[in-house]
Amino acid sequence: MKILYIEAKSKTKPEAYNIDKSFIEKLPKEVFLSYTIQNKPQAEAMKKALEHYNIAVAGFQQVLGCTKLRVKEGIAIILIGQGRFHALNLALQNKRSIIQYSNGSSTIVGQKEIEQYQEKMKNSLNLFLHSKDIGIIVSTKPGQEQFKKSQQLKKIIEKKYPEKRAILFISNNINVHEFENFSINFWINSACPGLINDSPKLLNIDDILEFLGVKNIYSGK
Repeated sequence: MKILYIEAKSKTKPEAYNIDKSFIEKLPKEVFLSYTIQNKPQAEAMKKALEHYNIAVAGFQQVLGCTKLRVKEGIAIILIGQGRFHALNLALQNKRSIIQYSNGSSTIVGQKEIEQYQEKMKNSLNLFLHSKDIGIIVSTKPGQEQFKKSQQLKKIIEKKYPEKRAILFISNNINVHEFENFSINFWINSACPGLINDSPKLLNIDDILEFLGVKNIYSGK
């Protein structure tokens, strides 16, 4: 099957964007610039403005709802875009607040949600430790599919916890309401990270790997 990707961009010309100088002056000396595809022209205008004011742009990347960035500590992450979902996802994935900028105004997103997620993680990890049957969700969607990674996680869990049984659940469309149809105590999500907001029995695969202390999943160490 051939997949075509069509860019959707704002009709506003880049030179029409009002990049607030006072906003730039408050930024640290190094930032990571991310954007949703329809806001790419505004992001490019922001990149030029940052470089004009001698602020280093450590990265420039389009993000989707399930994107996880690799950004060093101490580097501020800016998201050019209107959608709060993307900003919250970046905040939770990177465990730091995100600066969201759109059409001349900026907001800080994520601190409250990060604290709430950390509390959820404590409760969910406790459930994981006390669960015998673990379901690992694998999406078949391009960009979300992590079948091999999920296979390795299954092996790691069953080796570390012989009393547990890890089962792969593979689907294109994932509905958390279907969880009740299976005798599974706890679920691990390898698909869109946003799914974890829909169930207390669910954690993302990278959070479980971090909890298990696994840095290289393919070596299991």
